[in-house]
Amino acid sequence: MFITLSPASPDPLYKQIADQIRDAIAVGDLAVNESLPSIRELCEALKTSAITVKRAYFDLEKEGCIITRAGLGSYVAEVDLLRLRERKLAEFRKEIARLVSTGAKFNISRDDLVQLIASTKED
Repeated sequence: MFITLSPASPDPLYKQIADQIRDAIAVGDLAVNESLPSIRELCEALKTSAITVKRAYFDLEKEGCIITRAGLGSYVAEVDLLRLRERKLAEFRKEIARLVSTGAKFNISRDDLVQLIASTKED
């Protein structure tokens, strides 16, 4: 599993980890019942604390994205992809509202933002 942490990101490290694992599940890079690295393995690989990884796994488990079994590790749960999509749309909605608000301060209209989005190429 490939996770990249950015100290420049406004998101805390545990959220960056959880978001990237959630995204990997959503796109199928992590399959149902696939084993995740142990907390110790992941914190060593990412050069972060066990508390950070533990918090990411806790949040993912609370959301139903992973299942943790004492002594056996953490595994990808069967996830409702529609629910993950709705969650991502809610995140986009929040971010777009922030962009619209910030844009208004600089005379950037919603139409300007729509044009920017339309001109952005998909990868």
